[in-house]
Amino acid sequence: MFLVPDRRSLRRLGPDLALLFTGLPLTLLAAALLLPLAAISAALAILWVGVLLFPLTLTLSSVFARWDRIRLRRWGLGISEARYRPTEPGARGQLRRLGDPRRWLDLVLEGLVALPIRVLTATATLAWALGALAGLGYAIWGRLLPPQLWEVPGQWALALVAGLLLALTLPAVVHLLARFDAVVTAPLLGGEVTGPRFPAWSGSMPADLPTSSEPVPRETAWSRMTIAFLAFVLVVVAWPVTAVVYDVHPAVAMVVTTAAGAAAVAGARWPWAGLSLSAVAALAMMLATAPAHQAAPWPWPVTALLAHCLTLAVLAVFHRWYWVLSAWSAGAVLTLVSLLVTDSSEMPDGTLRAVMTNGVVLVAISGGVVLLGLTARQWILVRGQVERARTVSAEEMRRRRELEERGRIARELHDVVAHSMSVITVQAGTARFRLQHLDEATVSEFEDIAASSRQALGEMRALLAILRTEDSLDEMPMQGLDDVEDLVASSRSTGARITAELEEVQAPPTVGLTGYRAVQEALSNALRHARGAEIEVRVRVRDSTLVISVLNGPPPASDPLQDPIPGAGLGLAGTRERVRALGGSVESGPTPDGGFALRVRIPLAGPLPG
Repeated sequence: MFLVPDRRSLRRLGPDLALLFTGLPLTLLAAALLLPLAAISAALAILWVGVLLFPLTLTLSSVFARWDRIRLRRWGLGISEARYRPTEPGARGQLRRLGDPRRWLDLVLEGLVALPIRVLTATATLAWALGALAGLGYAIWGRLLPPQLWEVPGQWALALVAGLLLALTLPAVVHLLARFDAVVTAPLLGGEVTGPRFPAWSGSMPADLPTSSEPVPRETAWSRMTIAFLAFVLVVVAWPVTAVVYDVHPAVAMVVTTAAGAAAVAGARWPWAGLSLSAVAALAMMLATAPAHQAAPWPWPVTALLAHCLTLAVLAVFHRWYWVLSAWSAGAVLTLVSLLVTDSSEMPDGTLRAVMTNGVVLVAISGGVVLLGLTARQWILVRGQVERARTVSAEEMRRRRELEERGRIARELHDVVAHSMSVITVQAGTARFRLQHLDEATVSEFEDIAASSRQALGEMRALLAILRTEDSLDEMPMQGLDDVEDLVASSRSTGARITAELEEVQAPPTVGLTGYRAVQEALSNALRHARGAEIEVRVRVRDSTLVISVLNGPPPASDPLQDPIPGAGLGLAGTRERVRALGGSVESGPTPDGGFALRVRIPLAGPLPG
């Protein structure tokens, strides 16, 4: 299928030839030794002399099998040594070889099976190479032939095309023959394939095959409709033309022209189908119109030529180059075959000039279509690469602006909030040294304030690190549900009365962080707006859903400090945004007794809302 050799196929040609041409003499030697020995052993088995010769025959067959495994390893197939039954020294141990089926299989392989395979593969390789050399050098040695031996107009050009075709396909054909040899003999050799199975075959595809990230032209609804419309027009026109001009039965003309049009439609998605159907349709058209080749263009009617060019254009634009070159080569080979089988005496002028002219027109026009299609494909690929580059550039610009904005926010937080928190930490931590006559309760209160401010300052620094780095949030350390207990303990140190029921929950990091922030916001609101009130915190799982509830009662009426600490009013809004982003829900509001309740439900698993 790959008519143009690439660097991999040329590098592979040496090992393939070595496998084929070393196998033939080895097999001839094995057959020359093993078959007579086996025949003599069988003939003399009745005298017990043959029984003694059979172990020698089996041992030699195992030696040849071992050499075959070495050949396959050098070719690139990882195959281990076969497992034979253990033998003992002496005549008795040699006789035990007769009961080893593995050695008998080596004898069958080396004496019978391998011989026709090696003769076939080596002969086919040699004939293909000689045919290529003969075609390429026909202009030199063809002059030595008698003129009446082969008279075809432009025969030197035909020989050159045939030789070039054989030379281009030689690496692929040699590799197919080598693979055939390996596929047949490797299972019979008994070793286990320890490496990649037939690794040399991995190089059969061109080296520049597209990766998944490479932009590749894909058929769209508009392209399929356009191809189908053109194919339909060709079928509608070619059907009556073929039936009337070439005197073909209407049913046969319909089938052949429909197949030619369907090749382009199928080739848009399945290149192998388009290539095969196009070649079969072209051959069928030549056979169907052959009786009228004296009165109309043949072997390529105009409608068949147009259908072939449409298929070539589709293969060139939507698929790799080797598909369209294979289809073009198939058309050229069919033209060459038609020239060889046509009798010049049946033509009106007694020559094959009309057939030759028709073939040259086909090769030239279809070749131009191939070049135009490949150029269009390359233009589409370049345009796709440019669009990808623009997209990547725009994404990088967006990310750069995002990083600049994050850096600006980090600087603002550092200059304002972090500075203030540092001052609070220093003042609370040094209060016991600056202020005299402080009792133990006041000193403990200042130490709690200093600890809380240090914790807040640490969280602020972690936030600043996140804002200033290009790493994602998933790569940074974050709080989770396991840290809720510490959060409740730190809130109790302020004097708040908090009861907590905390179940152990295994939650994803994002869910754990969101739950932690919800509890943190609820406790902060309770401490700010209802100082002295009882607070109840519950974290549990119900039906694969994380359920968090934080309730606080009304503040004591006897508390003289009832003015709430003002807030920005953005805490609950941020909590709702976090929870809804995970597909959860938030309920908040006053309770009948004058308190406040916050209830959060977050699914632990499941798709996020679109």
